[in-house]
Amino acid sequence: MSHDNVNAAEIAKFGALANRWWDPNGPQRPLHELNPARLGYIADRARLSGARALDVGCGAGLLSEALAREGAKVSALDLSPELIDIAKLHLLESGLSVDYRLQSVESIAGEMPGAFDVVTCMELLEHVPDPESVLNACATLLKPGGKLFVSTLNRTPLAFAVAIVGAEYVAGLVPKGTHEYRSFIRPAELAAWLRGAGLQLEDVSGLAYDPIRHAAWIN
Repeated sequence: MSHDNVNAAEIAKFGALANRWWDPNGPQRPLHELNPARLGYIADRARLSGARALDVGCGAGLLSEALAREGAKVSALDLSPELIDIAKLHLLESGLSVDYRLQSVESIAGEMPGAFDVVTCMELLEHVPDPESVLNACATLLKPGGKLFVSTLNRTPLAFAVAIVGAEYVAGLVPKGTHEYRSFIRPAELAAWLRGAGLQLEDVSGLAYDPIRHAAWIN
């Protein structure tokens, strides 16, 4: 946790939600409803059974456990002690195996270069001071031929209207202050960072969410 690429206010904000992270009707309900679409996208593009997978910015483990349920050998990172504690506790209920670590991705990249077949980084980049540093570390952690899956919010007026005005202030789907528009990332910016990390961009898709039908899909 000594790496500087962390926003203490962001860590505290999400750590405060830890106790209700696994409540499907709680403040993280949208993540529960996004998770099947995210997992399906990954499973369609990477073999998970027997794969070594790393979930970066794992929160309390929604995607980490989903990957483990598909047969992956999962390690998962977060910098919130509260979230890692809840993630570990939830394993007692699920019976799954995930190696949760209170550690930065930059730190583990120095310890385990080329160790993973699959690396996921979902809804994290918009919450760190230096997203490019995270992507460089993710690239370092991949085995040759490994795949990185990244999800983040596009910096557009529509995203502002839906993710901030709609989700936070109108519908109350997520706590107010969850997102900052200036931290959203355009696809061209993300693509440039990926190329700079030595990665080849294979696909850019949209992840849509309907809070009325409580459904998410890839478009």
